[in-house]
Amino acid sequence: MNEDTRAAAEAYAQAEYPREACGLVVIVKGKERFWPCVNTSEYGNDQFIMDPHDYAEAEQAGEIVGVFHSHVNLPPTPSEADLVACEATSLRWYIVGIPSLLWADFAPTGYQAPLVGRVHCWGTLDCWAMVRDWYKRERNIDLINLPRSPNFWRRGENILGDNYVRAGFRLLSEEETIDVGDVIMMQTGDSDFPNHVALYIGDDQILHHAENRLSSRDVYGGWYKKHTVKVVRYEGNQA
Repeated sequence: MNEDTRAAAEAYAQAEYPREACGLVVIVKGKERFWPCVNTSEYGNDQFIMDPHDYAEAEQAGEIVGVFHSHVNLPPTPSEADLVACEATSLRWYIVGIPSLLWADFAPTGYQAPLVGRVHCWGTLDCWAMVRDWYKRERNIDLINLPRSPNFWRRGENILGDNYVRAGFRLLSEEETIDVGDVIMMQTGDSDFPNHVALYIGDDQILHHAENRLSSRDVYGGWYKKHTVKVVRYEGNQA
């Protein structure tokens, strides 16, 4: 990132404060420029979701070579979610701390978040991300990454219930016994749809990641069984 690009990104981050700012570093007609993007996250003071329309416009304008965002009232140290997202994009990432104006940048290194003890971040480190990561690491299967945002069920979006077949799963019958790798769909709180998933890992244990908690292994019983509405089994082709 050159000085002009950094100055433009810094100015944008200051203007967006106290929300996190986000944007892209783009090569347009042989010149590097900063491409500001709207942060659409409901939790914009401590995380960002880049507007897909802004990203698409940047792709049409030139070649995206970097991702930028700010950390509000924090140092620019990459979070666990930042490291995971950096790997997914295969791009260099840049972070500026606001108001400190300290900078950090980093590139993909093969980082993988631990399955137990990871910090929750919608769309990057959440319950569906946990299922996807387990399937990739344990069975070398690439599950689709379902588009989802915080509180999707409150907007009438049945993302989990409507897409498990597309993701390669089928509904388990009452006669079948739950097995390792089966995905448990739960309906909690004020939801009319499944809004949480857990992975059965055997011996009455589940692996899951609830909002505002670290990912964990727990006994599958009591509260978890009470809120289970479906159990599905993967039957797609192995990668």
